[in-house]
Amino acid sequence: MASYNTKDFIIGTIIGSIVGASTALLLTPKSGEEWRQNLSEGTQSVKQKSSGLTSEAYEKGSEWANLAKDKSSEIAKNVSAQSSHLYERVKGSSGEDEEKSAEKLAQELNERIDESEEEAAEDVKKDVRELHKDSSENKNNDT
Repeated sequence: MASYNTKDFIIGTIIGSIVGASTALLLTPKSGEEWRQNLSEGTQSVKQKSSGLTSEAYEKGSEWANLAKDKSSEIAKNVSAQSSHLYERVKGSSGEDEEKSAEKLAQELNERIDESEEEAAEDVKKDVRELHKDSSENKNNDT
């Protein structure tokens, strides 16, 4: 004899109940006018929700694009300022020390750029987390 698992039996009962209730709802006779009205209401609801989601996605995309533009602008300014500073230092050195100074200054520039990129990346991550948090709060408030 096969032993019956009570967990499987309960899951089967629940699924059977859901299927039965769904079938009963779909097969319940409704008048054509009532059916069209329900269909129209459902369509309007879906249309409103999709419109809201579209505008929200557009707003968030614009915010993220502006954020990325601002951060890249900051990085470009930092790199430009640092390279100008290092150029002046290299220009001021002379003779054999010039080659060593140039290598040293190039390493310093790379280190500063790396630090700037890491700071900018952290700032962007922080801003994205805040936007995501705001978006989640707005979504929860809408429901």
